[in-house]
Amino acid sequence: MNGPQTLAQKLVARAAGKSQVTPGEIVNCRVDLAMFHDSSGPRRLKPMLEALGAKIWDPSRVVLVMDHYVPERDDDSRRIVRIAREWAREQALPHVYDSQGICHVVVPQHGHIRPGMFCVGGDSHSPTGGAFGAYMFGIGATEMLGVVVTGEIWLRVPGTIRMQWDGRLGPGVVAKDMMLHMTGRFGMNGGQYQAVEFCGSAVQALGMAERMTLSNMSAELGAQAGLIAPDATTMEWLAAHGAPPVDIAGLATDDGAIASPDCETHRFDAVALEPYVAAPHSPANARGVTHYAGTPVDVAYIGACTGAKLEDLRAAAQVLRGQRVAAGVRLMVAPASLKDQEAARVEGVLQALLDAGAELFPTACGACAGYGETMADNTTVISSTARNFKGRMGSPTAQVYLASPYTVAASALRGVISDPREVLP
Repeated sequence: MNGPQTLAQKLVARAAGKSQVTPGEIVNCRVDLAMFHDSSGPRRLKPMLEALGAKIWDPSRVVLVMDHYVPERDDDSRRIVRIAREWAREQALPHVYDSQGICHVVVPQHGHIRPGMFCVGGDSHSPTGGAFGAYMFGIGATEMLGVVVTGEIWLRVPGTIRMQWDGRLGPGVVAKDMMLHMTGRFGMNGGQYQAVEFCGSAVQALGMAERMTLSNMSAELGAQAGLIAPDATTMEWLAAHGAPPVDIAGLATDDGAIASPDCETHRFDAVALEPYVAAPHSPANARGVTHYAGTPVDVAYIGACTGAKLEDLRAAAQVLRGQRVAAGVRLMVAPASLKDQEAARVEGVLQALLDAGAELFPTACGACAGYGETMADNTTVISSTARNFKGRMGSPTAQVYLASPYTVAASALRGVISDPREVLP
């Protein structure tokens, strides 16, 4: 009889074709989905595959997204995107999303990631897939070469760190604040390349977009995967996005596994959480918003996979509707996907942001990846992105603070870093 297992162990065991696995064990896993983008994919994989004379093991299990170098702005970006488009045609890839938005949002929005799957991505924020009860993590180009040729990858079975959030978040406080709080407490190596599992009543109360933010930023904790057990919320979202139904029975951490030495639990009070801000130049430089309140800002950026989904745009509009951003502040809005942008347009959310003075930018990684309209010298930025490393968003002299869309919008409104709870209607 099998012993109790964590959600991570169950997902890895399923991919390895075993009844159960033990943390520390090395296993070979079958890959259900391999995702890469214009930066991480064809320009690196094409020459390696040609040198080996190898083919993709199963094109139907590959998803390619053009999101880093679009829209093309120079010869280098045109070359990179051209390689991706030509290779996609050569390989007859059935799942290609060109200039549709950011991969971590576009791929699940098209029903590709489902509970129980084992997935890899050519991007460090690939753990986003864990929000759907899938085991998903980021890998480099050489590892991806092995995957696209064999359909398999080896894995050291991780231990689990449970982040249990009790209660419910208050108004103006969201998943981004939870993540900045955890990153500030544990640091960027706090996940120790383990599987972080987010659980508790506050997590269960979150919609899928917010859960995606949690799983996405498990990368900022140094985790391999960021998991949330699938439930009715998961299944309703997937059904609405065209995914086939799956059986989620048993896809949760067993009670008996929680007491295991390979499973540690940290508990948090969601009710007491305040909005959080991370100061330059690390997500781990995070403290409550009151520590940075009053800091003047030049740019407020609402973009990226952690800060520009429909729910994020709604949050910003809730703060800014009927008002104007402070004089001298530039509000940049880059929706995470065309689907989210169109929904925001239909709801009037986008118009509320534009009326407040926002500039609309393409649905791509953009400034978060240091591409397109980036941050100028000596500017102070408050951003809804996941990272604020020196020079990442442009000039190395730019000072980038991280915050939730609520806090970014409130800061744009006042011209200084502000607690959104003070301005929410």
